[in-house]
Amino acid sequence: MPGYEHTCLIRGDGGRVLRAILDRICNKWTLLVVATLDQGTVRFTDLHQQIPGISQRMLTLTLRHLERDGLVSRTVHAEVPPRVEYALTPTGKSLIPPALALAGWAIEHVPHIEASRAAHESRDGRGPRHPGQ
Repeated sequence: MPGYEHTCLIRGDGGRVLRAILDRICNKWTLLVVATLDQGTVRFTDLHQQIPGISQRMLTLTLRHLERDGLVSRTVHAEVPPRVEYALTPTGKSLIPPALALAGWAIEHVPHIEASRAAHESRDGRGPRHPGQ
């Protein structure tokens, strides 16, 4: 498979580091936070309002992990009340093109995936499940 050699690099750690990075990027909230921050620097409260369904705790954890991994920068302004802003780092911005490619792939294949799920469920005698399962 020419061009795919780099995707299967398993290092001495058995791929643990790569798996941990991909687990972080592919979790429920990370790409939504990254996509929202792609619009520019955002305060925590505004970010929370722009991502439906995310709790303050989960947003805090997601931002901490992204900051630790070098994808997001956090700036605290010495004001009363304190103002905290988040922005994508260059590494975080580099995640946008592959994320868009993955989203495009998903959109393109929704009809096939839904048809496959329906066929599988009818074959197994189970009723339809909730979307996304």
